[in-house]
Amino acid sequence: MRRMKRWIRAGVRRVGRLPAWLLPVVLVLLLVSPAVTSAEGAGSRTVRLQLLAINDFHGALQSRTLGGRPIGGAAVLAAYWDRWEEEAKKDGFTTLRVGVGDLVGASPPVSALLQDEPTIEALNRMHLLVSAVGNHEFDEGVAELRRLQEGGCHPVTGCFEGAKFQYLTANVVDAKTGEPLFPPYAIVRVRGIPVGFIGVTLKETPTIVTPTGVAGVRFLDEAESVNRYVAELKRQRVETIIVLLHQGGDGDRRGGPISGAIVPIVEAMDDEVDVVLSGHTHRGYWGIIDGKLVTQAYSSGTAFADVDLVLDGATGDVIDKRARIVDTYADVPPGTEPDKQIARLVARAKEQVEPIINRVVGTAADDITRQQTPAGESELGNLIADAQRWAMGTQVAFMNPGGIRADIAAGEVTWGELYEVQPFGNDLVKMTLTGAQIERLLEQQWLNQPYPRILQVSGLDYSWDPRRPVGDRVDPADIRIGGQPLDLNARYTITANSFLAAGGDNFSVFTEGQDRVVGPVDIDALVRYVEQLPQPFNARVEGRITLH
Repeated sequence: MRRMKRWIRAGVRRVGRLPAWLLPVVLVLLLVSPAVTSAEGAGSRTVRLQLLAINDFHGALQSRTLGGRPIGGAAVLAAYWDRWEEEAKKDGFTTLRVGVGDLVGASPPVSALLQDEPTIEALNRMHLLVSAVGNHEFDEGVAELRRLQEGGCHPVTGCFEGAKFQYLTANVVDAKTGEPLFPPYAIVRVRGIPVGFIGVTLKETPTIVTPTGVAGVRFLDEAESVNRYVAELKRQRVETIIVLLHQGGDGDRRGGPISGAIVPIVEAMDDEVDVVLSGHTHRGYWGIIDGKLVTQAYSSGTAFADVDLVLDGATGDVIDKRARIVDTYADVPPGTEPDKQIARLVARAKEQVEPIINRVVGTAADDITRQQTPAGESELGNLIADAQRWAMGTQVAFMNPGGIRADIAAGEVTWGELYEVQPFGNDLVKMTLTGAQIERLLEQQWLNQPYPRILQVSGLDYSWDPRRPVGDRVDPADIRIGGQPLDLNARYTITANSFLAAGGDNFSVFTEGQDRVVGPVDIDALVRYVEQLPQPFNARVEGRITLH
């Protein structure tokens, strides 16, 4: 494994990486900043630690618009972090910058077309220290994730130095050896006090990433993995423990209650955990779960979490913890003075991909959105499913709603905008399923799902009854293909992307498909379909999916 370069920044000295086989690996950093703040009692002392955290950055190198205002972008985020660190230093804080996964993957073309290397380089220049691994880091497989971490060559982009920050994976292990894919935790010494960071990935990652993306690794229970390494940290006399958890829920940014999948995970964590920085659900909140401070800061660099901790200088315990969520608007200071070095990096990346992304492929008559009806149908889902059925010449097409990542705005539509709608680069797969298999497939929209996943369809229409039990919500008599009643014994040609075809999102029926033929990449099919439509083009909800 390539060793990390030694570097010095703001009084921080980073030590070379240990070999991967020496697990669990402990990444140790020594902060040599002078002085500590005085506590109340004579002779006692406290240490102040500021954490600046982002989650679900998704290669968002460029600013975007939110509520009519510019927000985010790597150079703007860097300016905010520099200002926040500068101001905190005046109050005696030491600042560490961390990530909570999905830093790359499902990225805009300015990053994705360059294998997300510009994003890794930007985060390097922002002095990111450690990060959890998110589900999207596995989009292109373990080997490509290792290349982004450790450096290496790619046929499209050439050779790349890799990340200077360290990914942490306490619950992602090699399927054969059981050893963590990356170090499970890091120990940082903040003015003499050891602080532990444990990185944890969404356990359900194999159900939302193509199986080839997670081949060769296993995902363990989040809380059990955290508790295992909490015990190790305690044996090393680490009292301040921070978990970087790529799983989330919902809440508010005023410190109210938090709900969702994250709650039982945090409740099951050892009480020695002080802070949980979360991600995955793209929500903005902070609050308390089981005595632990929990945060999440939206997504795409539009905000970050500022967590301020006071540590007891004698015991190393956290004696005070506070948080806030900070928006990164670019029309107010410090966002009006973006980091110049990172801005140049982004400009170079943009220049490389502009000939591709700026090509106009059509004109949308109206906005075409992902917004689903109560039954689950959407305008954009219909457009994409139609494009895939057209490209493969099949009777039916199915599209997973989680793979539709942006809406189409009225007006000229460029290649880059369509790429943002479908950024994963999945191949289309033609196969045959029987009518009975199609009926079972539709039932899997609720069966063994964390929430209903209503597939977008073309060439098929049906009704479902939310009052019926899971596994029996679709009556075969209510399914029509090409306007004709479904024949349970007939064989139908269908199209799905390679993610679904491999059983992604728990749609295992796709793995039973016969006579498979691999077609074009989904974005290419969508571009060609839009180009051949009468212009301006549109898409409508047509009653393909209805409720009883």
